[in-house]
Amino acid sequence: MTAEKALVVGATGMVGTRLVEHLISDGWSVVGLCRKPPTDSNGIYYLSVDLLNVDECNKKLGGIHDVSHVFYAARAKHHEGAIEPVEENLAMLQNIVEVVSAASPALRHVHLVHGAKYYGSHLGRYKTPAKEDDPRHTPPNFYYDQQDFVAQHAGAWNWSISRPALVYDYTPGRSRNPVSLIAAYAAISRALGLPLDYPGSESSYKALVEGVAATHLASAIVWIATTESCVNEAFNVTNGDYFRWENIWPRIATYFQLPAGRPRRLSLSKIMSDKGGLWHRIVHQHKLVKTELVDLALWSFGDFMFGSSWDLCSSTTKLRDAGFTDIVDTECMIFNLFDLYRSSKFIA
Repeated sequence: MTAEKALVVGATGMVGTRLVEHLISDGWSVVGLCRKPPTDSNGIYYLSVDLLNVDECNKKLGGIHDVSHVFYAARAKHHEGAIEPVEENLAMLQNIVEVVSAASPALRHVHLVHGAKYYGSHLGRYKTPAKEDDPRHTPPNFYYDQQDFVAQHAGAWNWSISRPALVYDYTPGRSRNPVSLIAAYAAISRALGLPLDYPGSESSYKALVEGVAATHLASAIVWIATTESCVNEAFNVTNGDYFRWENIWPRIATYFQLPAGRPRRLSLSKIMSDKGGLWHRIVHQHKLVKTELVDLALWSFGDFMFGSSWDLCSSTTKLRDAGFTDIVDTECMIFNLFDLYRSSKFIA
């Protein structure tokens, strides 16, 4: 049990939601910043703040004087696969850190949630497994600017960074999720009488990839931010294993009562653009929770996820050496999440 107070920025996102839950279960007091506070706050103090407006940040956060930790899991709006805006992402972080550090003498630590794009995983083949001290790629990359900012301004407070793999979770209503996207794609394939083709290249099908459960990531983030030996360091966070889609895809097809297809480079954004009506019929036929297809699957994200034809893997040796040794079986995780969506009647 702890008496610390956390400010979670991006508190209703996939990572932020699990982070808030983990902190509350550990006895923390939590203030959550988000674009749209949830109607059911469960006793958590949520605030809607425009992070780009420093005056608004001051008005809403200037009166909070006992924040000990900032967990920053926000990012500026961007198009999937596009270069994320550096100026906006840096300004958002600067505004929060400067306002909170001035208002809260108790501030001791700022943790940033970044990702494998730090290594250029989105640009093409890169050195794998990626290690935290690998050279940076040619900018722009807002991760670099944010890390340089906290490193340069630390003093009264320390910092740390997590670089997670692709995050998996049970998140009804959030479409940027591999689990619900694959499930929706499978349901539509089944309704059309098609096999479950892998919507990427042969190279992507055979590549070595990884993931991280949102709950596992949340646990690692809090551990990193509260462990003395992790001060002013960055850490890769994954489930601790790797997999190839070619080994798991046939099992996914079986789960959804489909024959396994073959790798077929598809643009999900294009072929799924007219499937909203078909999804409504699937929902009616199987008596599912009424959900729009766009709320279950962000197809541009699927194109990005299945579009990489190279290995996507990071070393977690540094994190294990520091003392965090928890692991998750990724294949079991994926099917457990399918089960959650199915038992909740979001998929059939």
